[in-house]
Amino acid sequence: MRLLLSALSVLLCTAFTHTAAQAAEAQVAVAANFAEPIKAIAAVLQKTTGHTLKISTGASGAFYTQIKNGAPFDVFLSADNERPEMLEKDGLAQPGTRFTYATGKLVLWSVKPGRVDGQGAVLKAADLGKVAFANPKTAPYGAAALQVLDKLALKDALAPKLVQGESIGQTFNFVKTGNADVGFVAMSQVLEGGQLKEGSMWVIPQTHYDAIRQDAVLLKRGANNEAAKELIKLLQSPNIRDLIRSYGYDL
Repeated sequence: MRLLLSALSVLLCTAFTHTAAQAAEAQVAVAANFAEPIKAIAAVLQKTTGHTLKISTGASGAFYTQIKNGAPFDVFLSADNERPEMLEKDGLAQPGTRFTYATGKLVLWSVKPGRVDGQGAVLKAADLGKVAFANPKTAPYGAAALQVLDKLALKDALAPKLVQGESIGQTFNFVKTGNADVGFVAMSQVLEGGQLKEGSMWVIPQTHYDAIRQDAVLLKRGANNEAAKELIKLLQSPNIRDLIRSYGYDL
């Protein structure tokens, strides 16, 4: 029996060592609006496969430029579908790996409870302070915000009050810290467990802006990276799709 237990112990240790040796790390460029979901997904990936992610968050347009210039990313989770498609055409992405992992929702948010009403009338309030939005050239949520202002015919009237963040993450921080009264941010940034974490928001009707289709793609650099390939698979699994939905995205 002692010999059997000793043999099993050696076998388990060998198996564990083999698994640890096979674990890989992928470098992932992630749109700032997806910062919270990717943390949860990374934890699931590590628990189920042993693989780890090195996550960088920011504006999708900036990531596209970095990848074009040789930045060492294995996977790109964009806030739009255009830039991953462009990377395919540039020969920098693995053909056939691009897919839509989420469809984003834009909200008008304030850290102050009751400040934002359910119809967005606060945008016409006489005491409205600064209004934050993301750089429309690099952040799809910023482009969507400008579409909303056009739809409401408020762009000119609000021009003196607009303050621009370089990413949707910086835009969120403007509002969170009180440097902006309200801001156009991603719903995923203000929800936790499907509920508003704090403040008040207006869920902007989809008719006010083009659908924010967010695509992921495996980059050429990650073609032989097991962590990168497993992440692509995991993002398409039913449980992870439910997790993504809980952050306020459509699928």
